[in-house]
Amino acid sequence: MKIKLISPRMSLRPMDSEYKRLLSPSISLLILAGLTPDEHEVYIEDENAGEINFDDNPDLVGITVNVDTSKRAYEISRRYREKKIPVVLGGIHPSACPDEAGRHADTICIGEAEQVWGKIIEDAQDGKLNKMYYCEKPANLSSTPIPKWALLDTSRYLYTCIVCASRSCPFSCEFCYNSCRYVHHQYRNRPVENVVEEIHKLGTRQVMFIDDNFIGNPDWTREFVKAIKPLNLTWHAAVSTTIGQHLDLLDQMQASGCKSLFIGFETLNGDSISSVNKKQNKVETYDRLIDEIHSRRIMINASLAFGFDHDKPDVFKQTLDWLVANRIETMTGHILTPYPGTVLYERLHSEGRIIDYDYTHYNTAHVVFKPAQMTSQQLYEGYLWIYDRFYSLENILKRMPLDRRQRIPYFLFNFGYRKFGKITSRVAEFGLMNWFGRLARRLAYGID
Repeated sequence: MKIKLISPRMSLRPMDSEYKRLLSPSISLLILAGLTPDEHEVYIEDENAGEINFDDNPDLVGITVNVDTSKRAYEISRRYREKKIPVVLGGIHPSACPDEAGRHADTICIGEAEQVWGKIIEDAQDGKLNKMYYCEKPANLSSTPIPKWALLDTSRYLYTCIVCASRSCPFSCEFCYNSCRYVHHQYRNRPVENVVEEIHKLGTRQVMFIDDNFIGNPDWTREFVKAIKPLNLTWHAAVSTTIGQHLDLLDQMQASGCKSLFIGFETLNGDSISSVNKKQNKVETYDRLIDEIHSRRIMINASLAFGFDHDKPDVFKQTLDWLVANRIETMTGHILTPYPGTVLYERLHSEGRIIDYDYTHYNTAHVVFKPAQMTSQQLYEGYLWIYDRFYSLENILKRMPLDRRQRIPYFLFNFGYRKFGKITSRVAEFGLMNWFGRLARRLAYGID
């Protein structure tokens, strides 16, 4: 069979540039390609990197779907189904909202694909697709193949050095998809040797781990960073605030080449933290945690959300002052968004507080629910204001790292990616995105 895998074009927020769309490809589609038996032909089209060719005639189409790309995904699905070509939808949104997604496809894949993708292909070949496929047990990640990077034109993307070493998260925050019913809540890591092999095959000395929580199993992480220390890597990952309870691990991470950590601080309000079951976060420990990380010459990307029920209009000024005072290197801000299928969505929907059902707006840059202690306009304007002030020239200089060795990557991100990203990302028009990424890595860390 000829199998086509598609990633629909994602939406951009007001502060985003083409870097967002071309930051990296969908690793899930590359893994699906690796799961496909060799007798089938697989090809991938990413609408973020080019137009979709609707003149082809594959035997099966698979589309990965997020909530904000669902409208476009359903349109793509319709066009192929009109040609009598079967379509399977998978990814976060169909998994969280299977009944809705099922109306727009021949079948849907709920959750992990390792144990069902082969069956989907077999049934499609026989013309006997079920309406949905769901793996009843958590996937054994030792069977997860290395992504098939050869199927993509990697020159189109800023980063092609991404690796996923685990699945799920030990926590179930109410606004996160990990609170959905379909999720297998057992946190699992791939075998250390499998991840090391994948890094070797990437042929790069910089790696971005895209796990939900790189320290979900601290013992595994200790074993892993010990294994990669001889590789002389520069690497980045996302961790929970619980890293502050494992300072020995933080030492090992630094020694093995960790240069930055993405951390979901979310808010400075302890009541807001409790209201969404993010029990692992302790606001009173934030400042010390930041000091511990900075003392090891590791930069921080603070993830924050605005619009919790305990947030008032002064939350933006308070948060900005805290970010600047702590010299937080980068900030990723969000308007709290109740993704369909999550516990937060179910609660706000039951309270009659969902005010916008246009899923293209569910990209954390729109107010889609009624806030408790401010107006929708105050929430939206405050969100834009904190981005503008955080990445102002004045505050970029105030937040500058004290360690001179961190300043080049700091300025490259703050100026090249955020402040002037809409200008610098025009390299994408000339197919130079990956070249630009390699140049940035050479300037920042002296590596390719």
